[in-house]
Amino acid sequence: MNKQTPGSHPIIRMPEKKVTWLELFYDLLFVAAVSKASHVLLHVESGTIPLEYLLKFILMFIPIWWAWVGQSLFVNRFGQDMFSHRIFIILQLLFVLIMTASLSVNFDAYYISFLIGYVGLRAVTAFQYLFISKIEKGNRQRTARYLGTRFWIGLVISALSLFFDAWVRYIVLYAGIAVDILIPFFGRKYLVKSPIHTPHLLERFALFTLILFGESVVSILAVLQSSSWNWKTVGFALFTFLFIIAMWWQYFDNVEKKVDQTLETAGQTIIYGHLPIYVSLCMIAASIQMLFLEQVSYPFTLCLVFGSVLLYFLSTSLVFHQYRNAQDRLGWRHFILMFGLLVAFFILNWYITMPNYLVVGELMTFFAVYAKVTT
Repeated sequence: MNKQTPGSHPIIRMPEKKVTWLELFYDLLFVAAVSKASHVLLHVESGTIPLEYLLKFILMFIPIWWAWVGQSLFVNRFGQDMFSHRIFIILQLLFVLIMTASLSVNFDAYYISFLIGYVGLRAVTAFQYLFISKIEKGNRQRTARYLGTRFWIGLVISALSLFFDAWVRYIVLYAGIAVDILIPFFGRKYLVKSPIHTPHLLERFALFTLILFGESVVSILAVLQSSSWNWKTVGFALFTFLFIIAMWWQYFDNVEKKVDQTLETAGQTIIYGHLPIYVSLCMIAASIQMLFLEQVSYPFTLCLVFGSVLLYFLSTSLVFHQYRNAQDRLGWRHFILMFGLLVAFFILNWYITMPNYLVVGELMTFFAVYAKVTT
């Protein structure tokens, strides 16, 4: 309901839309998918992670992210807790299981099952849009019809990869995925007339972020279980825990208190801006283990962990700046302060070899300052 005080304009509020138990159950299966993809980053050879495995991680993660995004956006705009919607979700869960079971560094051996899982997931989402377009009216009907028909273009291209061998089929597969991801950009004129429900979408993406924070907590447990406890181990675990808490504080205080949840947009900054956030969180989780185990060369570890943190910092700055309340937006001096602090820590560690717990302590300090500045 709109509230109005004497002499003021009415405050227009979005109708409340909560995350459902079914959505949370849906997320559970993606926890396993993210975990399997992230473990690809732990393959170490000759003191580095080969470029091949970094690329495999990215190529695994993007379909997982986009499949999850596709269903989350449908629910955000058109989802209703009714029997037909539950049936569609159950079908998707089956395809999520197939896709997750197919995630492996030996991708060739599981290619067909992976393709079935991914294309099945996206096809069910496309069917949902076509189904709901028969019910909706006006701009919402045009949006549902556009997405329900255009998503098939990317799916058909990806499915055609079955007719190719070796590296060609991967090019065809990811060409289809790229088209699928770009479809909302091409149809922005429809999407802005059927805006996303901003509070619900922020909550959905925050929940997925929480899942990825969990990967970093798992890394702490792996550290504690892989070594006898001494003051260095405990110090490393403590600093890492505080490092994660500072990241959590910065992210969720911004989502909860600093963003304008009354904005009505196509949501594309939230959607696409979170891809590098999620990638960086997975890389940070892997970096925690590498820092402690010291199986990777010191220069490579520094580049990986500071590069991951830089990616996270730039991505969150972009996403939250766009959606911040006008009075809470940060200026260039804040950005320069944080960027300069991170660069200073990197240069210090590059020229002076630091113990792993001090490197994590520096990152903890960076995120503590980042949380203070932004919240």
